[in-house]
Amino acid sequence: MPGREGRRRLGRREILVFLAVLGPGIITAMVDNDAGGIATYSVAGARFGYELLWVLTFTAILLALVQEMTVRMGMVTGKGLAALIRERFSIRLTSFIMLILLITNFANTISNFAGLAAGMQLFHVPPYLAVPPLAALVWWLVVKGTYKSVEKVFLIASMVYISYIISAVLAGPNWGEVGKALVTPSPRFDASYLALTVTIVGTTIAPWMQFYQQASIVDKGLDASKLGYERLDTAVGSVLMTMVAMFIVICCGAAFFNNPQVGATTITSAEQAAKALAPIAGNNASYLFAFGLLVASLFAGSILPLSTAYTVCEAFGWESGVDRSREEAPQFYFIYTFFIIGSAVLVMIPGIPLVLLMVVSQTMNGILLPVILFCMLTLVNDRDIMGEFVNPPWLNTIMWAVTGLLTVLTLAMIVSTFFPAG
Repeated sequence: MPGREGRRRLGRREILVFLAVLGPGIITAMVDNDAGGIATYSVAGARFGYELLWVLTFTAILLALVQEMTVRMGMVTGKGLAALIRERFSIRLTSFIMLILLITNFANTISNFAGLAAGMQLFHVPPYLAVPPLAALVWWLVVKGTYKSVEKVFLIASMVYISYIISAVLAGPNWGEVGKALVTPSPRFDASYLALTVTIVGTTIAPWMQFYQQASIVDKGLDASKLGYERLDTAVGSVLMTMVAMFIVICCGAAFFNNPQVGATTITSAEQAAKALAPIAGNNASYLFAFGLLVASLFAGSILPLSTAYTVCEAFGWESGVDRSREEAPQFYFIYTFFIIGSAVLVMIPGIPLVLLMVVSQTMNGILLPVILFCMLTLVNDRDIMGEFVNPPWLNTIMWAVTGLLTVLTLAMIVSTFFPAG
């Protein structure tokens, strides 16, 4: 009996420790389902039905492995990824990475504010009334909050993705076909299928994620003694992110693929998918999808500027963190504020080429990701930095192979972007 009671106490203690550690992994993964991600998964379902679900299973495993290395480096070294790159590599490489990341993250932030405006328009609120107060709310949350309060808000915001699960159920999919597609890879070699496959991989594993999660771990003060808990947080986040992405694909596949009421190729964005759902799956499904787009855009529109501020400040040795005052970390708050105000203003200007910005940002993400993975693999295998926490041989084999694969996919994406077939 004493042993059983001791095990109960241990179990309770472990749960409490996990809840205390919980946050960086789940938040990072869920934010990856932003406006651009929702649009990508909507198009995948509309054009190919359930055929691309297996790709999401594959990328979820890759994401979990990449982010686990991020977790280990942050908790063992107590430093962010940008700081480690600056210390281990040249300032030229660090500056190149920061330049690409700044451009890419700013373009992605603009696309998320565009998603925010589009989501509000679906509820009949014009952008000039919706964007300024929501942008101010996002700015106030981070500038006036503490790390713990900001993290709690972000964790609660993650729950909004349940709306996509409900939308998928309302769309009435054939679950037998869904199950078969999940476990049966069906690769094709036509240009549109390959391009969308590459886009899904690039959308799921984005360079900002490695920088943000490691910075969050450092800001939260987590060390190697809690490594197992943060690994679990990361694994849970990867699974939840993948589930949400799959349900978006399932929803649009059930509603639009081979449906005579709507041409699949007419679905090119998340807001179009939300509108088109109403006559097929009902108004409830349409509103739930639109609500998911609205909150996901707001969520990502706050995280991406925050991630950028963390990363740039770490790279150049400036103070950073939401627990620091504006006087202690002026560069951190300037970058964050510039991203919020700049994105909100640009979205309200008619004629801004938002689609072009999204294409450019995805291409630059693809260029940057193999570089980041190369840096990470070099760092995580340096015993002077990691000690006994270097990668095991099996993980190195997998990750170097993945880096090579992503390099090939990057080249394919660049070619398909600038030299489209036909």
